[in-house]
Amino acid sequence: MPELLIRSLDLALVIFGFGLVIVIHELGHFLAARWAKVRVHEFAVGFGPSIFAYRKGLGLRRGSTSEEYERLARDRGLNPQNADIPGVSPTEYRLNWIPLGGYVKMLGQEDLAPGAQSESTDSYNTKPVWKRLIIISAGVVMNVILAAVLFIAVFMVGLDGPPATIGSVQPGSAASEAVAVNAEELGVTKVGLQPRDRVVSIGDQETLSFKDIAAAAGLAKRGRPLDLTIDRPGVDEPLRFLIEPRESDVTRLLELGVAPPISTTIHDPRRRSQQNVITDILARLGYDDLAPGMRMVSLDGEPVETLNEVAVIFREADGSPMRARFEDERGGAVEIELSPTPRLQETTVDLHASGRERVLIDVRHLLGLTPPMTVLSSESTRARRAGLETGDIFARIGRIDWPNSAQGIAEIRRHAGRSVPLVVVRDGQYLELESSVDGAGRIGIGVGQKEDDLAIVTRPPRPGSEADDDADARRESAAERLNLLPGSTILRVNGAPVTGYAALRAELRRATASALEAGSSAEATLTVRLPIGEGFNVGETEEMAWLLEPAEIKELHALGWSMPLDPTLFEVAMTTLKADGPFSAIAMGYAETKRIIVMTYVTMLRLFEGTVHVEHLKGPVGIVHIGTLFIDQGMIHLLFLFAIISANLAVLNFLPLPIVDGGHAVFLIIEGITGKPVSVAVQNVATLIGLALIGTLFLVVTYHDIVALFG
Repeated sequence: MPELLIRSLDLALVIFGFGLVIVIHELGHFLAARWAKVRVHEFAVGFGPSIFAYRKGLGLRRGSTSEEYERLARDRGLNPQNADIPGVSPTEYRLNWIPLGGYVKMLGQEDLAPGAQSESTDSYNTKPVWKRLIIISAGVVMNVILAAVLFIAVFMVGLDGPPATIGSVQPGSAASEAVAVNAEELGVTKVGLQPRDRVVSIGDQETLSFKDIAAAAGLAKRGRPLDLTIDRPGVDEPLRFLIEPRESDVTRLLELGVAPPISTTIHDPRRRSQQNVITDILARLGYDDLAPGMRMVSLDGEPVETLNEVAVIFREADGSPMRARFEDERGGAVEIELSPTPRLQETTVDLHASGRERVLIDVRHLLGLTPPMTVLSSESTRARRAGLETGDIFARIGRIDWPNSAQGIAEIRRHAGRSVPLVVVRDGQYLELESSVDGAGRIGIGVGQKEDDLAIVTRPPRPGSEADDDADARRESAAERLNLLPGSTILRVNGAPVTGYAALRAELRRATASALEAGSSAEATLTVRLPIGEGFNVGETEEMAWLLEPAEIKELHALGWSMPLDPTLFEVAMTTLKADGPFSAIAMGYAETKRIIVMTYVTMLRLFEGTVHVEHLKGPVGIVHIGTLFIDQGMIHLLFLFAIISANLAVLNFLPLPIVDGGHAVFLIIEGITGKPVSVAVQNVATLIGLALIGTLFLVVTYHDIVALFG
């Protein structure tokens, strides 16, 4: 089936499901109104003009039956609003064109017209307060019931999710610096959470998956530590940590600084185009025998379960190649040789100053010698129109010659909505190009750094600030003392040829080995080709003496190894949450419904406290987009999302705000206490204020949804 058709069907299914959740809400109002003997004029699925309508006594009609019903009423001298026509129902059931929910239209009750009341005995406004409260509350009750039923169904089948286990800990994070309260009595000397730690509970809440850990941190009260109970392999009793989450520089949410474990299974996306991207990346890395869905089962004959274990093995190795065995679901197996990749240093550069949302870029370098920015992938229409190809090296972007990757991305972002001039190196020649830049500051390419084949040097990264030319107070890097022209290529170190940054690292380590033992400085002679001349490979060569200080030599030799496969090619490790039986599913469904409802209230509280921001909320656009991502994981995940939406809708609809059910309930409670309804004038003003608030929130949330979706 063509991928466009698959995506269209996915989108239609998500929209249908989202609308169905709202229809179930309206069904609650409808059933309660019928129970209270309130006249219902319309029960509609969808909004806008009617496609088909059914009314008992008139049958099925294209369009609406309203005109025909009103004509029958007037012919009998009756008011269509409260007419009783023998054999004809006053209720029209209609299917409308816009499938984004539904509505119930009752006699004597209109959200946008509080004064539209009737004196008929079957009018909403003539019913006792307690009956009207039941009608108003019934939609919320139906959403809670729907959420519980969906959660029960999900847990009966089983829901895959990342386990509540620590896969990795971010250096410098809250989790990395925490000390267990009972560490001394249990003889634990390691500081911080550790990979393979299992989070048993946070406070009095059991953690079933890693998402529970992320949610607890994201919704924590600022300044208040979380109480974590941890099971650690090799420790007899649970450890207890008190960790205060910190705000992420990227997401602006509170976090602990931990990530879930990564499996050894290569991503196997549902979409063919995404599978092709992974296959192409594997092929470019030289692993043609590997395919999406294959799983690494052993490394040098030793079984491995997570990629985190694999990363540690490579990091602590001596750099020798290792044999990895991969198996597929059909029982086929291949063995490949994985050569460890020499690690470079990394500097994090903040692009916040470029005028758009905050973006952090990790720039790899060797004592400040920085590989150039290159095109890692160029499949987009925008990149093809610009003439960009995979492997192109950027010699100039906008006004910056030989930018590092952070500078290059920042310069492209400065040209958002315009075009940016480019100069690239391809096949040893300079090519002048020009690319349009979308509103999000992108030109449709994947960005990498050119580290193999050539040791080209660009501008050193500036830590902690946007990549620009402004000097700041920081330690001068070893590379800056060389004062190399950006775009220079290091050809030899002490006469030994250099064919890339791996070879450059090896030769510099060889040249400084004795100085490392002596704790002294060392000098290396670099043969450098300068970027002067008509072609890229025809510049003059020059020999330069490079003095390295003892601390720099120590940094150089402390660099270890990493696995050659990108961790993003692999799936997150999964565990299955499944009930033992129907009663267990009911208990889990009830607990999950309660948890989501409480989390929704806490989210709104944190919104006012400032630890959750408006851009973290999702409107219809964001919900539909998330739905299309969930459906890629399977129908069970989509049902889980609809359950969450239903529980959220219950909470939001019962907030004490005008227009929503909670606002109507407040007016009814006031009426019940005072013995008279709130005046129409007050209700009208409250309705206008509610419309303004909800309309503004809708526009702001939708704006952030679109920005997140398109950049």
